[in-house]
Amino acid sequence: MAHYRCAGLRYCRWMTASPHHTPIHRFPPSLVSAALDAALSLRAATPVFGISGLQGSGKSTLAAQLAALGRQRGLQIAVLSLDDFYLSRAQRQALAHAVHPLLAHRGPPGTHDLGLALEVLEQLRQGRRLKLPRFDKLADERVADDASPMMHAGADLVVLEGWCLATPPQQQDGLILPINPLEREEDGEGIWRGWCNAALERDYPDLWQQLDALWVLQAPDFDVVPEWRWQQEGSLQSANPAATAMTRAQLGRFVQRFERVSRQALHTLPAIADRVIRLDAQRRIRA
Repeated sequence: MAHYRCAGLRYCRWMTASPHHTPIHRFPPSLVSAALDAALSLRAATPVFGISGLQGSGKSTLAAQLAALGRQRGLQIAVLSLDDFYLSRAQRQALAHAVHPLLAHRGPPGTHDLGLALEVLEQLRQGRRLKLPRFDKLADERVADDASPMMHAGADLVVLEGWCLATPPQQQDGLILPINPLEREEDGEGIWRGWCNAALERDYPDLWQQLDALWVLQAPDFDVVPEWRWQQEGSLQSANPAATAMTRAQLGRFVQRFERVSRQALHTLPAIADRVIRLDAQRRIRA
């Protein structure tokens, strides 16, 4: 099991779930209680408990349940999502122009503002009040500051969830051949996937080092992701009926941008995680 160094994070006195996270299912109370007990047993003054899993696996649901149980126990728990640190649309457009057109789309490594993430963590460690960045997936843009929650100092536990959290980069020879139609048709020379993999190797470890523990929600395979993500899209649309959601065909193409790193996560994270929760295609716990 890997051990993640604590950075002494100091977070808000209340949990706030991201507005784009709508629970689809709930985990058994026994699992939630076990996760909270494990997190609180960590030696760090303010433990950072990581939850990693593919799209739609239930990361935000488990994080919200942890926070709710913590509040029942009189604890102050803060929840953060890697998704809220996506680059703005303008920043991604600049990358698309400079490096590769696929970088206009959020998701893969290289489309997160890691400097902002680390800055937010540092300000929270120092006990400063600040607006927590949020990202509106339907609008594909950051939420304005006046609509973001205010964070306050002091937390007993921080929960950080993300779809590629703690995933290591691929070896170079694994990048040569495209793995799906999107890579064949839009990244035939491998520029995009090579750039994303280099970003994962170069830029993300500083954030991964903030974790004191890592639990993984392990999908049975990548093939379940389109269906899980489609269910998630329905939840997003229900929460904001005026917004335009993706069609099923658009979503199928969309998840291909995540496939390479998702398969890498499925392959590598079980050996890295402190605990693996194996799920079936209906998200029932197998082991």
